[in-house]
Amino acid sequence: MAFTTSNGRTQSALADINITPLVDVVLVLLIIFMVTAPVLQSGIDVSVPKTRTVREITEERLVITINKDQRVFLGSDAININEIAKMLRQKIRDPRHQFIFVRADENVPFGAFATVMDAVKQAGIGNVSIVTQPIENAGKR
Repeated sequence: MAFTTSNGRTQSALADINITPLVDVVLVLLIIFMVTAPVLQSGIDVSVPKTRTVREITEERLVITINKDQRVFLGSDAININEIAKMLRQKIRDPRHQFIFVRADENVPFGAFATVMDAVKQAGIGNVSIVTQPIENAGKR
């Protein structure tokens, strides 16, 4: 598109879009997402006990985690150990048919684990699985 100025000169409009700033912004955003994605995906650090018999679970279920500092998490949300039963009743519609996983660090005292299991039973959930990790050299002796 051409236009004429007041002094009679003909000039053309700049029709090209400068994409260099756009590419710079996109690359910076890509780097930000690449750095923050692993941080967002990292869960609660728990060293679960190792056992010989481990069943592979494929379906998604509700998980209660007890870390080495005895902090309790429902999913990824930190909760008070005394409010586990109340929180489970709020989240679960049919407790008799609900399955739940309990992940506990291998250094957690049995009393803390028993308190969590008692709260799960108080919520009416009977199907509880304890998360363990397989022993790597179970077949070699």
